[in-house]
Amino acid sequence: MKKWNFYSTNEIKPRGWLRKQLEIQAQGLSGNLDKIWPDVRDSAWIGGNKEGWERVPYWLDGFIPLAYLLDSEDMIARAKKYIDAIVSFQKADGWICPCRDEDRKTYDTWAVQLISKTLTVYYECSGDERIPDVIYNVLRNYYDMLKSGGISLFDWGKARWFECFIAIDFLYERCKEDWLIDLAKILKSQGLDYNEAIPLWKRPLNKWDFRTHIVNIGMMLKSEAVSCDILGEEYSDNAEKLHSILKEYNGTPVGLFTGDECLSGLSPIQGTELCSVAEQMYSYELLYAFTGDKKWAERLETLAFNALPATVSDDMWTHQYDQLSNQIACVRFPAKPIFRTNGGESHLFGLEPNFGCCTANFNQAWPKFALSAFMFSGDTVISAVPVPSELKTENEHIVLETNYPFENSFKYTVEVRNAITFKVRVPSFAKNLTVNGEAAQGEELSFDLVAGEKTEIYISFDVDPCFDERPHELKTVRCGSLVFSVPIKYETRMLEYEKDGVERKFPYCDYELIPVSDWNYAFSRDSLEVVRNGVSETPFSSKNPPVTVRTGAKKIGWGFEDGYDTVCAKVPESREAVSGEEELLLFPYGCAKLRMTELPKI
Repeated sequence: MKKWNFYSTNEIKPRGWLRKQLEIQAQGLSGNLDKIWPDVRDSAWIGGNKEGWERVPYWLDGFIPLAYLLDSEDMIARAKKYIDAIVSFQKADGWICPCRDEDRKTYDTWAVQLISKTLTVYYECSGDERIPDVIYNVLRNYYDMLKSGGISLFDWGKARWFECFIAIDFLYERCKEDWLIDLAKILKSQGLDYNEAIPLWKRPLNKWDFRTHIVNIGMMLKSEAVSCDILGEEYSDNAEKLHSILKEYNGTPVGLFTGDECLSGLSPIQGTELCSVAEQMYSYELLYAFTGDKKWAERLETLAFNALPATVSDDMWTHQYDQLSNQIACVRFPAKPIFRTNGGESHLFGLEPNFGCCTANFNQAWPKFALSAFMFSGDTVISAVPVPSELKTENEHIVLETNYPFENSFKYTVEVRNAITFKVRVPSFAKNLTVNGEAAQGEELSFDLVAGEKTEIYISFDVDPCFDERPHELKTVRCGSLVFSVPIKYETRMLEYEKDGVERKFPYCDYELIPVSDWNYAFSRDSLEVVRNGVSETPFSSKNPPVTVRTGAKKIGWGFEDGYDTVCAKVPESREAVSGEEELLLFPYGCAKLRMTELPKI
């Protein structure tokens, strides 16, 4: 069934603004967690006494491709140090997780599924020939224990059973042994069926539930795509059915579903957990690869260019646990937080706001996105997500120069040893498409490239800014894959302290963002003018955004949510203007750390 295949980190490299973004990440929290955070630095996975479950595998899942994409010898060596330690502790029967033998029955085997996936990532980056045997022994042991009833799925392992299929598919391609099919069937039979949870998604409650947990849902969307082949099932695009329901009842302007910590409805003042951004992106990458359906690549862009940069600081040393569409302040709640089940610090920018899962997991998002720029099938190569990148294999050398999504022109320089078909996915919102100066049409361009020749392809298109409809008679401004917000100026309050033995100190301390400009606006003009400013050293800069939209707005009596003075009302108390029209520059959502995104139009 699989339509497209991924290239390795040895073949694909980021360029331009995308490389800058990965370099910022490497210099920030992701690239330094093993030096400063006890749950990674002193983890039981490497013989320490700290957390021995999901955090090291989560971190490695992003740190490894980041290291190899940047060709960082230091980071590659540090990744190998962790993998070597993990492999060295593998038991003779294949068990690899850090727990006592007598505790296996009560150890949530979500960690088995996760470390198996992470080991496939390491192999694909490093080519370390030990790893397939390590994965084989892990999964064979997992199968034997599940088959015998020595263990069973519960809690997170039950909710995330499909995550194991990354490693199962990897191994089955190599050995084609029937026990892997049996393992796949056991996992599905013991795992949650999210189709049965749909009624719970339509009326979110202030109640924690695995079936409405937003990270589980972000992961779940790829479940049919990654499992149907080995299970011998016909693909039905169940992900689209589930996506449409989630969007209808819990959708946000930037392609997320609200979830702080579980599904939270359509309110612009409910948050979304950062882990779910990373996992939803990964699901869309795999959905596009398995199905070739262009909608998943376009949805991936929306998440990557908006939701991901919005919830991390410019230097990527701090992050939020929860981001909000209409987020007028990020300060501690003195009493009951606005979130359904999360704590009062979840929207602060910090080292470990609320829970530390996002601290470890968010760093997979940019590297895996970078690996989605080009894909292949046989002698066909596709530019799947047109971001600045270079592809170099034995047969192809392709360089893409672009500042997309901030600008909409593309230069491909292609050299091939043997003839290939080269395709370019064109977004559905592109207008006035041209190829080498000539008008063109279609959402996928195709070029038959001759062996031994060097070809230059110039593509451009226009994108018109527009107002999108949102619930509660509110609107959002969008231009292509970018969503725009009213930016709110703020002062920062730095919080350095120690909690549960974990130190927060600059640059990985916590920050409150305190608003110092007005936010109570309504759109008052039909016109939207795009202003392109060029990409700085910080691509999603909160001070120098690469593109803005100029429009008119008037202040209204918006008001605060009942019981709060740092949360705007879910819907405006009044839509009557209380000022004359002002000219506003809207920032990309990903650049505006405090923002108003869903506004009325008067």
